[in-house]
Amino acid sequence: MVRINTATAASRKRPVNLTLSEGLVADLKSYTSNLSATAEELLSAYVVEQKLARLNRQQEADQAVAGWNALHADVGSFADEHSTL
Repeated sequence: MVRINTATAASRKRPVNLTLSEGLVADLKSYTSNLSATAEELLSAYVVEQKLARLNRQQEADQAVAGWNALHADVGSFADEHSTL
């Protein structure tokens, strides 16, 4: 099981530089009075989404490998019949 950790309000904050277009910032001011909190909330959700997507891709790859391994165990390999060893 993969642990998905999200930042909490009590987490230590670290200043970072973020460059946004002036128009976007002007538009954002009509939606939020705290751009930092909004950005942190949205980025936290994005990180969770990406971790879940990565976990899903890994599970799909694991299933494909298990399927190929099962097929090889049942049928063997085509190359086995043509070995020069």
